[in-house]
Amino acid sequence: MADASTAHAASVVAELYHGHHHWLSGWLRRRLADVEQAADLAQDTFVRVLLSRDVGAIQEPRAFLTTVARRVLANHYRRAEIERAWLETLASLPEPVAPPPETRLMILETLCELDRLLDGLPAAVRRTFLLSQLDGLGYAEIGARLGISVSTVKRHMSRAAMQCYFAELPQ
Repeated sequence: MADASTAHAASVVAELYHGHHHWLSGWLRRRLADVEQAADLAQDTFVRVLLSRDVGAIQEPRAFLTTVARRVLANHYRRAEIERAWLETLASLPEPVAPPPETRLMILETLCELDRLLDGLPAAVRRTFLLSQLDGLGYAEIGARLGISVSTVKRHMSRAAMQCYFAELPQ
């Protein structure tokens, strides 16, 4: 039974791809002004569609693809912003301290994943977590800096840790 539903989903995605890929690529090109980037994001959109659970229930293909593509585009811009900030940080480091290219890429990927994990948290919880993990501040220091009690810092840290621990893993 699972094989039949998987085959049906693949068939629906193939039909969507053949019927709407050119249109979606054009839609993305108008937003990005970069043909290659638009092609990459169109492919990413169809990968997301392929991984989605309810492909067979699509009523309005272009509206559905637009929604998925907007999310892919938003993730693209978020990653570009994180990458820009990371490159600025690297540029400010003296040459002997800068990590090798492989380490740079690993750190960038980690930063993007951390951003994804913390995305759904309120700003105060996210800030508390980042002050602890990135700046190495203790709970009392975080509380003093943010003007909150240590017990609130503990609650925020617990919530952030739960978000990271129970987050859905990428496909």
